[in-house]
Amino acid sequence: MAIRVRLRIKSLYTGKEVVTRALVNSGFEAETPQLLVPRPLAATLGLWPPPPEAQLVEVGTAGGPVRNYLVPNAAEVTVETNDRRVGPVKCDIMISNLEQEVLISDKLGGELGIVILDLRGKWRFFNEDEVRETEPPQYWF
Repeated sequence: MAIRVRLRIKSLYTGKEVVTRALVNSGFEAETPQLLVPRPLAATLGLWPPPPEAQLVEVGTAGGPVRNYLVPNAAEVTVETNDRRVGPVKCDIMISNLEQEVLISDKLGGELGIVILDLRGKWRFFNEDEVRETEPPQYWF
């Protein structure tokens, strides 16, 4: 099992908002807070086709190198639980043609205060003792 959280994403280009679930991925290492979104979600947020500021970048993955569009400072994200909201945190958006799930980078997860307690689905915010359960996956096709 993995850690997934409910995430509100607000596009800073269009003002459109989406609530979805996102996978906290410590293997998604980034220099800046980044959120990887599948292309259908990017379209919903008004970020596809990519804006002129987007850069085509090559990134390494477990399956080999892939090319994605990186849109700097494209969104604000907030983690939402039944009793708390943490954020917003400004982040870059990476648009994937291959991935079907939203992925939170290591840097963004840290900025949101997410602490993984147990890879079988237990997590908490850095400033609390409450143990929280993972959300079910959500796929964007």
